[in-house]
Amino acid sequence: MNRQEIDSRLDAKAVAWLDQALAEAAEAADAGEKPDNVAVPRWELRFAAAGRHCGRSMEVVDDVRTLLLRRAGADVGTLTRLYQQGAAAERRAVLLALPDLVPGPEALPLVEDALRTNDTRLVEAAVGPYAAGHLDPHAWRHAVLKCLFTGVPVAAVADLERRAHGDAELARMLADYASERTAAGRSVPADLHRVLIMTGEES
Repeated sequence: MNRQEIDSRLDAKAVAWLDQALAEAAEAADAGEKPDNVAVPRWELRFAAAGRHCGRSMEVVDDVRTLLLRRAGADVGTLTRLYQQGAAAERRAVLLALPDLVPGPEALPLVEDALRTNDTRLVEAAVGPYAAGHLDPHAWRHAVLKCLFTGVPVAAVADLERRAHGDAELARMLADYASERTAAGRSVPADLHRVLIMTGEES
């Protein structure tokens, strides 16, 4: 969602609030502003407060927060601190911003942390393009299984079809999981069969 689309879903007061927040983020980026032990940059306070000012839509608040992170040019250190100190909604925004802000694998610990939770909002954000580009095959397979465990639609997994294609180990893990559920008298998620077909091990 671009700025124009965001504005169209905010009231006038929220648009003015966002204008000021983005100006503060840009100012911090231009100045190379880093937090110290005394003062937290104003834009970071805005980042935390976005949910109170930009309505009830999680999608809109996500986009407001990721826009702030991009405008501030947040580095890995800043992203890590905001993630570690933030509530779940703030952590989700950090995860969503990773593809735009971190070209290398330095932020993988944040993805790995999110995948250890059972918070579906975080799991869904964690399996986006950044994970697709940087998780190693073992961790990526477990991320796919995490989606199945927690009920996150596999459509959220970025680049799923390409990475799953020809992955015999993923197919084995999926088959084992399906067998465990069947033996326990539980249904097998339809998404599991979708991914298994992508591996080429089921027609």
